[in-house]
Amino acid sequence: MALGCSINMTYLNPELTSSLLTINDLIAMKKVAEKISCLTAYDASFSALIDAAGIDVMLVGDSLGMVMQGHDTTLPVSITDMVYHSRCVTQARKRAFVIADLPFMTYTTPVVAAENAAQLMQVGGAQMIKLEGPHFEVVSFLVNLGVPVCGHLGLLPQSINQLGGYKVQGKDSSEATKIKADALKLQEAGASLLVLECVPRELAKEITSELCIPVIGIGAGVDCDGQVLVLYDMLDIGVCKRPRFSKNFMVGTDSIFDAVSFYHKAVKARQFPSLDHTF
Repeated sequence: MALGCSINMTYLNPELTSSLLTINDLIAMKKVAEKISCLTAYDASFSALIDAAGIDVMLVGDSLGMVMQGHDTTLPVSITDMVYHSRCVTQARKRAFVIADLPFMTYTTPVVAAENAAQLMQVGGAQMIKLEGPHFEVVSFLVNLGVPVCGHLGLLPQSINQLGGYKVQGKDSSEATKIKADALKLQEAGASLLVLECVPRELAKEITSELCIPVIGIGAGVDCDGQVLVLYDMLDIGVCKRPRFSKNFMVGTDSIFDAVSFYHKAVKARQFPSLDHTF
C-alpha cells in the first residue's frame, strides 16, 4: 500500500477506534503487567497506519531531526518543527496516546518550558510532553499547571556533545545509582511516565519494579513496562545505521502495516527485545 494513499479502513478494529487512550489506561496496563507498545511517528500517513495496527503510544520525537531532516543529531530541531509534526500525527490517529518531545534548549527554565509545552498541546494536540534529564523543578512546575510529563533518563541524545557519543549509560555502580535516584525523583516531581534509553537490562528491571509509573524502554531490556523504537529504524529505511537495540521488522513481512503489527504483537508477547537487542 502506498503511504501517499489513505489507510484502508478494513484494517481498523472498531474496538481500537472508540476513544483515545489516556495516561490512566497506560498506568492500568502496568498494574496488570500488559506490555505497552510505542513507536515514533512524524506525519499523518504513518500515524494512521500505526494507529490501525493497534500501537498504544506514538511519540513525536525530536529524532525527526535525524531520520527526516538528515541532521547528525537532534539538536537543530526547533519547537516549530515539533508543533508542526505533532499536529500532523494527532490529526490522523483515532486511539493511540500521543507524546511530543520538547526539543533542545526549549525547557531552560520552568516558564520557558511551560510556554513551549503549551504550543505542543494547544496547537500540536499532544497529550503529554517529554523532556530529557533530571529537571525536577521544571517537571514539578509543568505538572502543577496541568501538563502531563514524561521523563527521559539514560542515554540523552540532546546531551550528545557532553556524552561524547551514543553510549550505554549506567554500566558502573555510581552511574546506575544516580539514574535510579533520578528516576524516583522524577516520579516524586510528578512525572507520569518515564523513558529509559540504553541502560543495562538489570538496571532497567530494578527501576521499573520500584516505580509506580510506567517505564518505556529503548535498548533497556524486556522487563520495562513497554517498548519504543524509532519507526524508521524498525522499518530499516533510515539514513543512519540501525542501532543494535533495534530490529528490522520488515524481514519476513509483506507490507509496512504487517511489520508494525508484528512489532506490536512481539512487544505484547514479550518476544521483543530479545537478548540480542539488550545491553
